[in-house]
Amino acid sequence: MSTVLARAQLRQRADYTYKFNSKTGRHGWLRLTPAYSVKIVEELIVDHDQDKRVFDPFCGTGTTALSAAYHGHECVTTDINPFLLWFALAKTGQYSPQQIVATREACASVLDFVRRQSIKPVPAPPIHNIERWWNARSLDFLRLLRAAIVEVTQDDSIERRLLLVAFCRSLIGLSNADFNHQSMSFKDNGQLDIGLDIDLTSVFNQDVRFVLQGASENPTGVARVILGDSRNPSEVVEGPFDLVVTSPPYANRMSYIRELRPYMYWLGFLSNGRDAGELDWAAIGGTWGIATSRLVDWSRKEQHFESDRLTHVLDKIAHADNKSGVVLANYVAKYFDDMWAHFQGLVPVLASGAEVHYIVGNSTFYGTVVPTEILYAEMFEALGFTGIECRAIRKRNSKKELVEYDVVARWG
Repeated sequence: MSTVLARAQLRQRADYTYKFNSKTGRHGWLRLTPAYSVKIVEELIVDHDQDKRVFDPFCGTGTTALSAAYHGHECVTTDINPFLLWFALAKTGQYSPQQIVATREACASVLDFVRRQSIKPVPAPPIHNIERWWNARSLDFLRLLRAAIVEVTQDDSIERRLLLVAFCRSLIGLSNADFNHQSMSFKDNGQLDIGLDIDLTSVFNQDVRFVLQGASENPTGVARVILGDSRNPSEVVEGPFDLVVTSPPYANRMSYIRELRPYMYWLGFLSNGRDAGELDWAAIGGTWGIATSRLVDWSRKEQHFESDRLTHVLDKIAHADNKSGVVLANYVAKYFDDMWAHFQGLVPVLASGAEVHYIVGNSTFYGTVVPTEILYAEMFEALGFTGIECRAIRKRNSKKELVEYDVVARWG
């Protein structure tokens, strides 16, 4: 397969959220995985064109797994979040022409139920301030649509899987949420009625077409998606792996659960806010809900990573002129303790000569720069990795000190 075609297919399957522009009547695509990350991952995979076993311990939406599979490699990826695993499985799956046709027919039946309103809507998901997310018309439509998908398709069927991916696109496309910033925001009150006159069934139908176009272009390699904690990879995956390409959470206190809540509630992966907080606490870098409150009493284990640089950073954050300084110092300390556990757990599944690439950005707290890339490099060195480099990729925003890096190292 040509690189150009592989990239086109990767982009298509990587994108699954969108916003509707009511002024132009057109749809513009947004990525849950940023465009630059897709490009970086693709280039790293292309640079290793020989047969490789690839590992991504932070699955996200499955970008590495999909790229590796399109280039004929075998890739194993893990994540602690069941929704992300579900989506990665959908994105990396193999779909026959018959399954594509069956899904298209199922879509027609679903929309027939919706148009006739001949089915009882599902209850609205228990999302706090749900009226901020969707206007009444969109919410009623989504409830009917979700019920119709369940009515028409079988549990765990390919048709249901693909229609639910399209449903995810539609629920964000019809929302008042704005993902054009590092964190999510909402339209102001004067914008909430935008799009009230659009044909909602056409929105979903278009999303299904988009999903099926991507699903019809199957990768030649193999992608395995596994539930697992990245701090203990050897417990769930079997090495050895020749190449690791991944983008772990950043130490920037951005909650991934917060961004994923609408999908997870609508699809049944979450039923209450406490479960969301528990999952965020279990994840590396999580800060949602109870995760923040638990940091108040959290303390480092005896076997944590020893670094004078990190100790200095933690001290500056803790003693900043801000009441949250101690909590945020604990957050940063826990982040690097968790990553240290991850790197230790990674070694047993690596082949001799394996190359690892960690796409990660640095952060700032109260004017103190957290040099994540340098601390990763220190950890690799402490574990015996060689050829360690911190390659600057791009500025993260207008602040000159915030940069994204590819931290590279070799094992054995």
